[in-house]
Amino acid sequence: MDVILKTDIAGLGYKNDTVTVKPGYGRNFLIPQGFAIMATDSNKRMIAENIRQAAHKAEKIKNDAQAIADQIGDLRLTIPAKAGESGKIFGRVTNTQIADALREKGFDIDRKKIAVDDVKSLGEYKATLDLHKDVKHTLVFEVIAE
Repeated sequence: MDVILKTDIAGLGYKNDTVTVKPGYGRNFLIPQGFAIMATDSNKRMIAENIRQAAHKAEKIKNDAQAIADQIGDLRLTIPAKAGESGKIFGRVTNTQIADALREKGFDIDRKKIAVDDVKSLGEYKATLDLHKDVKHTLVFEVIAE
């Protein structure tokens, strides 16, 4: 079943993308929740017209995202965490902590746009910032003992 996404859905696609999903997922979840519409010819034409009209605005949003990525550049964050003698931290470092550290540096990035692997010990790690559909940025951060 082909559907046109009305919002960005992690792991599936971005707004206005046409994706193929299982019929039950489309009919029972995506369409009733308002996340997607059926990919009929008339809906495809409507979305194409909306994309054409919003192309200038989309280019500005992409340029703004690229500017943020360039400003962040090689910024290295330091995340303090409580740790034991062996270097293993209590709990883990989450995308919320990284978003807060970025906010302290002057970058307001939504925590949902930050992907971080499982961090359970002290050391240096990488997080991926999904700033735009075409703009991804890798951020290096270090976890230190509090």
